[in-house]
Amino acid sequence: IKNLRSVFTQADFAPYFYDNGPYSYNGNLALFSLSEDTAVGTQIYRLNGTDPEGQEVRYGLSFDPGSKEYFSVDSKSGNITLVEKLDREKQDSIDVLVSITDGQSKVVERVTIFVMDANDEKPEFQNMPAIIDVLETTESGISIYKVEAVDRDTGSGGSVTYYLQSAQSTLFAIDRHSGVLRVKSGEMLDYEKAKTHFVIVIAKDGGGSFNGKEQFMSSSATLTINVIDAQDTLPSFIGTPYFGYVYEISVPGSEIFTVEARDGDVGNPNPVRYSFDDGDDGVFSINKTSGCITLLTLPIYLKREIFNIKVRASEVSPEGRLMDYEVTTVVIRVVDLNNNPPTFYGENGPQSTFELTMYEHPPEGEILRGLKITVNDSDQGANAKFNLRLIGPGRMLRVVPQTVLNEAQVTILVEDSAAMDYEKYHFLTYKLLAVEIDTPEKFSATADIVIHLLDTNDNAPKFSSDYYIARIPENSPGGSNVVTVTAFDPDSGPWGEVKYSIYGSGAELFLIKPDSGIIYTQPWASLDAEVRSKYNFYVKAEDTEGKYNLAEVFVTVLDLNDHSPAFYDNFLEKTMVIGAPVKIEAVDDDAEVPNNVIEYAIMKAEPENNIFDINADTGEIMLKSYIKSMAIIQNITKKRDCTWSLVVQARDRGHPSLTTTAVVKIDITEATQLKGGPLGSFLMQNRNKPLQILGMLAGIISLMIIVTVLISTATFMRNKKSNRILPNRRVKRRPKTQNEQKFKVKEEEREPEVIVENVNHNNNAGRILRQWPPPPPPCAPPPAFCLPVERQWVIPTVSATVAPKPLKKAVVTRQDSVSKALVSELKMRLEQKRKPDH
Repeated sequence: IKNLRSVFTQADFAPYFYDNGPYSYNGNLALFSLSEDTAVGTQIYRLNGTDPEGQEVRYGLSFDPGSKEYFSVDSKSGNITLVEKLDREKQDSIDVLVSITDGQSKVVERVTIFVMDANDEKPEFQNMPAIIDVLETTESGISIYKVEAVDRDTGSGGSVTYYLQSAQSTLFAIDRHSGVLRVKSGEMLDYEKAKTHFVIVIAKDGGGSFNGKEQFMSSSATLTINVIDAQDTLPSFIGTPYFGYVYEISVPGSEIFTVEARDGDVGNPNPVRYSFDDGDDGVFSINKTSGCITLLTLPIYLKREIFNIKVRASEVSPEGRLMDYEVTTVVIRVVDLNNNPPTFYGENGPQSTFELTMYEHPPEGEILRGLKITVNDSDQGANAKFNLRLIGPGRMLRVVPQTVLNEAQVTILVEDSAAMDYEKYHFLTYKLLAVEIDTPEKFSATADIVIHLLDTNDNAPKFSSDYYIARIPENSPGGSNVVTVTAFDPDSGPWGEVKYSIYGSGAELFLIKPDSGIIYTQPWASLDAEVRSKYNFYVKAEDTEGKYNLAEVFVTVLDLNDHSPAFYDNFLEKTMVIGAPVKIEAVDDDAEVPNNVIEYAIMKAEPENNIFDINADTGEIMLKSYIKSMAIIQNITKKRDCTWSLVVQARDRGHPSLTTTAVVKIDITEATQLKGGPLGSFLMQNRNKPLQILGMLAGIISLMIIVTVLISTATFMRNKKSNRILPNRRVKRRPKTQNEQKFKVKEEEREPEVIVENVNHNNNAGRILRQWPPPPPPCAPPPAFCLPVERQWVIPTVSATVAPKPLKKAVVTRQDSVSKALVSELKMRLEQKRKPDH
């Protein structure tokens, strides 16, 4: 008995949850439900349990691997908090593993939390917006369209009712529950009044709770109704192809599908009667006037899953006779489980690979008619609705339609023509993907589309560069290679073959090899940089169909040092004035530096004592800086003769360098020996250049003439501004009297300053002082009267008396006198120097 008590004392019982039922907010979370509009962060529940031994318990919460974790739990208090947004339409239940442990034993339970619906979804139209055609003779009350909208909410929030916007002003009415659109009772369509009607349909749910408030949600879409006028055509079915569905819950008499056909004579249409031609198997009937197809038996007695019923629509004449007719096929499917994935079909049955060969760059919008693809899903209703997508390189192609119900012919259109380039892709591979939309299974199918591209001549040759720069030495022999140009045409075959040619004003000395693009000189061409150093011309690359491209070629003829420097004369005579340089100059006919850059040097001097320096760049020869006078030169040479002969070398800077020499005879004189200032120095320096001396003298004389003309013109203009013109007066001489002698003496005793009165009261002259030349000797005063003579108008003067003018001597300026003296002295010195030589 003691041992048994010890065993019971040491036994550890597992903790457990309290089960408080589905309507409690604490316990083990069993059968707990939660609205999808619960806000994230809300504390939704508290785990509650106990341990038989009274030990402290801890709580845990986990999810299956790969599942989204919507909740978190406080391990101590057991409070559960919502951490992710709920969406019932995506997930209506959540499996959770809750656990309780006392540290030794742990109990885990799987519970399911149900997500309750909130009215958070708008109705979605399934077949809107849409465009339909309606005969203007359509009777009121006949169904012209059935609007379908789906609300994914449950309960009242998932029920949909239909309304028309501005219902009072429209010609149409809609059934609130079925969505069947009809022409209003008592109304008729009139093509002449309105060819098109825009009907806005509103789909509204039944309302429901959302975030604690009652909420109604709605959507709207536009139905475009085109009114068809009467024309002489056969009846035509509207809205084909037709697909109807028999559901497992259908009963005899259920409306399966309503076909609609209209007389093509819209202006004066005949009524249409409907009948079956074939394929109904006696289990369907059709209303001959409305085209409504109904079920005659229970679905379990149907022997086929798909019925292809041929329906005839016949015009009825006013006499009741059947006339022209049209036949269409109504495909009725028996809806059962979603057990068929979409399938692609070719011309010979199911097919997973479709191939097509076509030329590159087809027109945008072109249909690839070589691809005959049909896609089909044998399921019924929503199970047969799927999307089509085209997956592949770029956006070159697109697929239509993008949404398919049951079956459709697949059309592939060209979207980007430029991208379909043979030079980039010899073939294109796409995946055509069909994926179900509203099924949990999401069945899918794929097909490979392989497009083989054929090349076209869509590219012109392209040069490797827009221009080419080449250099070739002058004197290169004819036929020398200059440069190689390359162009590439990415097209294949003969279209990719490139031929080269050149043209342009600079191409006459060059040829090009048509196949290789090697540019070379003409066999007879002689390139000379001194004649022409730059050539430019165009090179053309052309394919076999005449598509071409151009590049420009620039050829530079490189200068060779093939010309020696040359003096104007190999023997030069110069006269140097101490302190002033003399300049010699040589010319190099080479075209470029450094071949035509010349350096000067004194190679030899006679007498040997070289007292000269030369500027290597300019060729200026000057005395050494310490020589300031002739005395220094005579001390150096011990001679009075100051004549030197220099051998001057002119060397270019080319490689190899070329040289030439000249003998320069220099006579040295001193600037102070020339009495005439700068002019004398100039004449002495240029004694061997008579043209320069004559030019200078002509310039001086011309300047003097211009100054004289200006002064005369100014004087004339000043006197012309006078208000009066003085008349000439005849002066009579009388014998000298004593008074006149006295007058003369007085005049002689006056100071040299002469004051001349303006006896004619000329406004231009007042009191005038004349210092040079001296005044003329006085004359006898005029008689008291004079004979009137005819007035003669002359240039106004300022003299009051008339005196004989002295004869003007030739004007000899001081500058001319000095120049003549210098020239004479220079000639004399040169003659004296030449006599000892002889």
